[in-house]
Parts: sequence; C-alpha cells; structure tokens
Amino acid sequence: MKISATLITFNEERNIARAIESLRCCDEIVVVDSGSNDRTVEIASKLGARVIESCWRGYAGQKNLASEQASYDWILSLDADESLSESLEAEIWQLKKTGPSYDAYTVPRLAQYLGRWILHSGWYPDRKVRLFDRRKARWVGDFVHESVRVDGSVGHLQSNLLHFTCGSLSEHLKSMDRYTTLAAEQIVALHQPVRWHHLLLNPPWTFFRTYFLKRGFLDGPEGLAIAYMAALYNFLKYAKAKNMS
Repeated sequence: MKISATLITFNEERNIARAIESLRCCDEIVVVDSGSNDRTVEIASKLGARVIESCWRGYAGQKNLASEQASYDWILSLDADESLSESLEAEIWQLKKTGPSYDAYTVPRLAQYLGRWILHSGWYPDRKVRLFDRRKARWVGDFVHESVRVDGSVGHLQSNLLHFTCGSLSEHLKSMDRYTTLAAEQIVALHQPVRWHHLLLNPPWTFFRTYFLKRGFLDGPEGLAIAYMAALYNFLKYAKAKNMS
C-alpha cells in the first residue's frame, strides 16, 4: 500500500513545515500552491515535497487536482494547518502493513484554538474522510465545507489528526470574513431565500446550542469565544447573502 500525501497551500510558511514533517508514513508528498508570495514553496521543496503551482479553482477543485497529480491511488489529504499525531502516524504505518479493508477512512480531528485543545463545542471528534482510494472517492463542494464523497466502503481510524486553528481572535475574524463571503455566495448561487429569522433567531440559537447543548462552557473562555464567533458567523453569512441578492 503506497500513499501519496496531498496539501493545498497559499502563504502557509508558518504551518507547512509542521504538516510535511508529520508525513513520514507517506511515500510522496504533493503540494499544490496557488501563488504564494511568502516562503511556502521554498520550505515545501526543501523538505522533499513535489510542488505544483496552479491558479485557484476552489477548495474542492484544488484538492482534486492534487489527487490527480499524485503518483499513487491512495491519498492522504491534509490542510496546511494540520498534522498527524504520532499515534495516527503509527496507525497508518500499521494499515500499510496489513493492507486496507475499506475504500476510505475517517479520522477524528482535534483542534487547537487560542492555544487550547478543544474537546467540546461541537468541535470534537469532528470526523473527516482524509485517507481514501482516489478511484473510489473525490472532493465535492463548490464554495465552502468541501468534503470527500466516497463511492464505496468507509472505515474509521482511531487516532487524532491535529488541527492548529486560529492563534488569536484577530486571526479568527480575518478568516471568518473570507469564509462568510464564500458561504453567502453559496446561498445566493443556490437561490436560497434569506428570511428575517435567519438574521434574528439563528445567531442566538447557534450560540445557545454551541455553548450549552454542545457543552462549550467546558472549554473555558475559549469555549465562550467559539460560541460567540459561531453566532457571528451565522449572522454574517446571511447578512452578506441578503446584501448580494
């Protein structure tokens, strides 16, 4: 079982080394970069990755391109701000020895937010398909929340994929502005109407669900920030969609 690791990047010099250095269990690393003007490409190349430069074609499109450019059919897809935990790396080594029993595998994703590992707030285990046979699976999603669609069987790995999210609230607000714009564009493209309850009721309900029902209060001050930001995200995507339509 040979595995190609794939990553898509744009100005990820802060994260790319950590991601690549965690991929010792893979037989090659393919990085598709969309015009970085920092040291991302330099760092990735020095660490042995094969770098392909391509114009931006959306998250799913970019990740499918990376899969297509890989030398092997089994793909391990990571975002640049993710890395394998040591236990997940060991689990993948074992899988390579025994051979796959499924066409794709999910992994639990453990996120670090403002320096704290988040175990509640609806953020964990946040299972994602990240290891898959490209002959049976591909990325879908035109705007945001891209995911792997599998035409086959799906198994589950037990060890964590580590996700290093925002280190500051300013960073979170900056990324939220970009993602709420993409979410709004998706709402408009799908001709979904924006009603008054989307703006008035959805945000407070999102806060209540995240902080209380999903036990965000157990994540300390960071859990409170997550709940507030989730409510703000919900409001902004509908407000932007209404402004676009």
